[in-house]
Amino acid sequence: MPNGLISPLRSCPVCSSRHLLSRITRARGHLWSCSFSLCRVQKLAEKYGNIFSMQLGNLKFVIVNGFQLVKEVLVHQGDDFLDRPEMPLIHEFCKTFGLVLSNGHNWKQQRRFALSTLRNFGLGKRSLEERIQEENRYLTEAFEEEKGQPFDPHFKINNAVSNIICSITFGDRFEYHDNQFQKLLRLLDENLCLQGSIWSQLYNTFPTLMKRIPGPHHTIFKNWEKLKCFVREIIEKHKEDWNPSETRDFIDSYLKEMAKVDADPNFHEENLLFSTLDLFFAGTETTSTTIRWALLYMATNPEIQKRVQAEIDTVIGQSRQPALEDRDNMPYTNAVIHEVQRISNIVPLNVPRMATRDKTLDGYQLPKGTVLVPNLTSVLFDKNEWETPHTFNPKHFLEDGRFKKRETFLPFSAGKRGCLGEQLARTELFLFFTILLQKFTFQAPKDVKLSLEFRMGATLSPKPYQICALSR
Repeated sequence: MPNGLISPLRSCPVCSSRHLLSRITRARGHLWSCSFSLCRVQKLAEKYGNIFSMQLGNLKFVIVNGFQLVKEVLVHQGDDFLDRPEMPLIHEFCKTFGLVLSNGHNWKQQRRFALSTLRNFGLGKRSLEERIQEENRYLTEAFEEEKGQPFDPHFKINNAVSNIICSITFGDRFEYHDNQFQKLLRLLDENLCLQGSIWSQLYNTFPTLMKRIPGPHHTIFKNWEKLKCFVREIIEKHKEDWNPSETRDFIDSYLKEMAKVDADPNFHEENLLFSTLDLFFAGTETTSTTIRWALLYMATNPEIQKRVQAEIDTVIGQSRQPALEDRDNMPYTNAVIHEVQRISNIVPLNVPRMATRDKTLDGYQLPKGTVLVPNLTSVLFDKNEWETPHTFNPKHFLEDGRFKKRETFLPFSAGKRGCLGEQLARTELFLFFTILLQKFTFQAPKDVKLSLEFRMGATLSPKPYQICALSR
């Protein structure tokens, strides 16, 4: 593990301005995608304050902690910290195309188009809710097939959640026994894990050297190429039978935009490919990982699980599927879902930002190009904001028996670069979680103690586990 260099922000003894000085302190750790020790970041914040700089090899960045400063970066001065920095590992694969890592005019065009298209294909409408309810039937049937025996729910949940975004982007869903699609989901999972490994950190720190050194980091590129081929084949099929008057999905909509006489030059096939991949990845991983955490917390907190089921039985019963309109009448279930998101903290250090111009933050001068890491963990686990920050406690989101919104609840980030699919994810989490608790009681296999330890990768996910889904 490489040594990190920590530099507190201090006042310059010469000009009295507050610069990032070269005085440094050594610490162990690595940053990108949460392999960096979150505990270490917290200790550094306690020592140096809510803003300090770090350097790992050629990578220099500023860690921003605490709700007020994080909100300042993401919202109040969001336009000044809007860009994404160039991370060598990811840049090698997708350059600056797509939705997540593009910048400037290109990013604005891609995001605006994606949001508009998602709305056209049901986001916030009854049609999308019905699509999720249909997928609920397939998922519960898959769980029923296990007949209460121990099984790993990982890829069944992945498949179900992925099918929702696939139906929007590709116009189709994939069966849970589709071997090719299961292989793709496993490739995606392998990459998520590898992106949090020491090999990825070394590549980001010493890219020229690591290109020449064999190791697991090369597997990331091989896997991404296979995923690119999968999406590219679907795009080619869409081009073959494309009908401009019949727009079936996101790809058709993008092809139609490209074909316009006055089309923006940023609408081309590389952006189509990587925007589709971004939607596929983001629309699969974060929500499915949250649901996997949710089942773990239900199995390890049976009294909370029973209370959720009691609310489901009272409001919905067993004769019909949960509907989104039920959510307002189910404050406890809603609180449990929010608490799962808070404590599972699956994107702990957010996605880095970069200053678009010289700026001052909390009195410190940040030159244009400074990379900032808004530490969401410091917000979601702030002991001054949460009664029991390190304990699973749905009461964090309840007040007098009613659901309570919390300003410091930021699992989707915030501002203009906030999660594109937040509304979709919220809908999926409620409908998938509620149907599973309506139909099953989750518990550990006999003589097994379930672990809440996480696996570090591009997200914080549960370590592989088996669980029993007992029909109710």
